[in-house]
Amino acid sequence: MKLPDTSSSWYNMSMNLEECKEKCLRNCSCTAYTNANISGEGSGCLLWFGELIDMREYPDTGQDLFVRMSASYLDEMRRKRKAEKWKQIGIIVGSITLTMGVLLLGWIFYGRRRGKHKSRENMKNILEKYHKNNQNNSQDLELPVIQFSAIAKATQNFSSKNKLGKGGFGTVYKGTLSDGQEIAVKRLSINSGQGLEEFINEVILIVKLQHRNLVKLLGCCVEGEERMLVYEYMPNKSLDYFIFDESKCKTLDWQSRINIINGIARGLMYLHQDSRVRIIHRDLKASNILLDYEMNPKISDFGMARIFKGNQTEDKTNKVVGTYGYIAPEYAVKGRFSVKSDIFSFGVLVLEILSGKKNRGFSSPDHHHNLLGHAWKLWMESRPLELVHDMPSGSADESQIERCIHIGLLCVQNQPEDRPNMSNVVLMLESQILLPQPKQPGFFWESSLPGSESSSSANKPTTENEMTMTTLEPR
Repeated sequence: MKLPDTSSSWYNMSMNLEECKEKCLRNCSCTAYTNANISGEGSGCLLWFGELIDMREYPDTGQDLFVRMSASYLDEMRRKRKAEKWKQIGIIVGSITLTMGVLLLGWIFYGRRRGKHKSRENMKNILEKYHKNNQNNSQDLELPVIQFSAIAKATQNFSSKNKLGKGGFGTVYKGTLSDGQEIAVKRLSINSGQGLEEFINEVILIVKLQHRNLVKLLGCCVEGEERMLVYEYMPNKSLDYFIFDESKCKTLDWQSRINIINGIARGLMYLHQDSRVRIIHRDLKASNILLDYEMNPKISDFGMARIFKGNQTEDKTNKVVGTYGYIAPEYAVKGRFSVKSDIFSFGVLVLEILSGKKNRGFSSPDHHHNLLGHAWKLWMESRPLELVHDMPSGSADESQIERCIHIGLLCVQNQPEDRPNMSNVVLMLESQILLPQPKQPGFFWESSLPGSESSSSANKPTTENEMTMTTLEPR
């Protein structure tokens, strides 16, 4: 059993279980007790006072919990059972007269719901059969499956102390598998809006993508209503944790920032043209760039990604998804998305990495531009390096920083056809080829950003997903 919330508990590590029991019986407010440490034969004493909150029973993990009940309560329960027996006889007799009507209504309801649930149940059966047939040969699977009990054990029954973040999709936990491997578990909320079929499609998509600058999927879990993705653990969290925090921002020298920009560019180029299928990410942002032990960037969260087949270069949707401040103009206003809309998001990221400021919510005493407009204004006034106020230690060559600003502005140009593709961006970053002059960026003013009337903290790190939108109206 998962133990209740310990906010109203007391513990003593020197007591055994019998002493713990006596301690609980002597205190009228005590509601439950157990060992504080379950290793070996158990030791320590943990008492609860008041209501027991957030308990959950697991078949293979957890520990015993002893709940205290008063004698008067037990006597009352016996009396209620006796009265309940006679009540049940009356209920059964009355229920017989309603049985045929209930069955008829149930059959009508079932007929209406049958078609709606058929595909979902078929998908469950397929996945369960796949899991059963392949659980002993997981190394050869294209779709790795991990048991729920193993994930529960790895995360200490999804302990709150192992929680890494929470968003609209659900919660992410840190865990350690039995072989010592550290993992990050993305546990989808039942109300996340992501169906079973979409979940499986996301898993299959990520499994097919193998690149050093993409987060690695280790496995998945589907048991009952539980849906989880298991990723490699990224100890340095996400990029926004560093670049939008004044103190942590200074720990990233210029070479590290440029390496991060180059890594994101290579990962995005792989998605757009080097993988088996062309992938449009559609939600590229600082919080979706994870950092490993060596601060190498890895693109994550493919829940909104779309596959382009063959020679397809563009698609259109009535349901725009993404994060304010990173969405390209043609996608936000017309619902058109392509590799060029991802490149716009990349350009925003480049300028945010260099400036340490968020595009959305950026403010200046001199004008009302957002970060893109501010960078463009400085560029037109031949003072682009003023975008960077604090030069971290180990500064790179100023011309290299200015070149990155130049590339960022090329990526956020208003018209998608003016933006370079990712192979050209990588070439620009890794060589000294002559760069074209950028044109005015899209969403030049802060007021032109979709949802700009909403409040937003410009320079604080985030640990959860940014607000995403589902519908937009052109201004």
